[in-house]
Amino acid sequence: NFLIFNFNIPSDMSSVVIYGIPNCDSVKKAMQWCEQHQIAFEFYNYKKTPVTEELLLKWCEQVEWKILFNTKGTTWKKMVHEYEGKDVTKKQAIKIMLENNSIIKRPVVEIKKSLLVGFDEAIFKKAFKK
Repeated sequence: NFLIFNFNIPSDMSSVVIYGIPNCDSVKKAMQWCEQHQIAFEFYNYKKTPVTEELLLKWCEQVEWKILFNTKGTTWKKMVHEYEGKDVTKKQAIKIMLENNSIIKRPVVEIKKSLLVGFDEAIFKKAFKK
């Protein structure tokens, strides 16, 4: 359920950005964990400022798009009937994620050039080890 990529996380973690929506439990856990461990971060609420195509394409270079495209959430469950029997392509998935930011797996955490997708305390401990 939790994924980490490009695990070469630098000791200077001043550029940590947590992307998500504030009412998401996984996002709340990630932010609380960072606060408890004195890790400064910037929160990017993509309900107020939607994720851009440029950012999504950048993330898709770091992780497979299927990892970012949350098919277990309610947003996908409301629209899955439109795609029944069809394979969703990367291009379609990016379009869907741009139109429905809630379908992006949360949180997405940028640490310099590294990307964490989801929240798992054990992985966060390992990723943020100083």
